[in-house]
Amino acid sequence: MEVMHVLLTKVVDFAILLFELVGVLIVVASGIHGTYSYLKRDPYTKLNLAKGLAMGLEFKMGSEILRTVVVRDFSEILTVAGIIILRAALSFLIHWEIKNGEVAESEHALNKD
Repeated sequence: MEVMHVLLTKVVDFAILLFELVGVLIVVASGIHGTYSYLKRDPYTKLNLAKGLAMGLEFKMGSEILRTVVVRDFSEILTVAGIIILRAALSFLIHWEIKNGEVAESEHALNKD
């Protein structure tokens, strides 16, 4: 049983690092692409940047959810829960911004015709 626990802990720790890395890379790539789009005056810059940030945040939330598997005491659970709540709130706000941005873009396209 101890071997299974150690194996599970190692697999989860690796998955956490992998999800964190993917999330950070997505956020960095989105930021670089957003900066480039902004400099080119692309009207979809804000929307595309928000989509990239939302995707990166989803990976980071996934790592926090996995972290709940290997917590050792109640204070760690509270810390992880707080982080998950903050990231979920950020994700909700970003998705709301994306939805409103898409609606505004479609209305702008309709008015243009």
